[in-house]
Amino acid sequence: MKKEYDFSRGKRGAIDPIPPGKTRITIRIDDDVLNWFRRQVHARGGGNYQTMMNDALREFILQHKESLEEIVRRVVKEEIKKTG
Repeated sequence: MKKEYDFSRGKRGAIDPIPPGKTRITIRIDDDVLNWFRRQVHARGGGNYQTMMNDALREFILQHKESLEEIVRRVVKEEIKKTG
């Protein structure tokens, strides 16, 4: 171990830069949900629970995406039920 270190060219901030298309956020997740994702990663032999959570959210979004036509049809059907 050196007696002194030179930090004159050191930079503050994250060690790993955030890649384009990603945003660093702070979010509160229930302990049981977070632990479930961590267990899944561990059971698969490693990886990143945050990536797994991102993939799960993306899959949810894709499964629940409705086109404008689908939304209009659903709303019209609901209104017809109310009046009929």
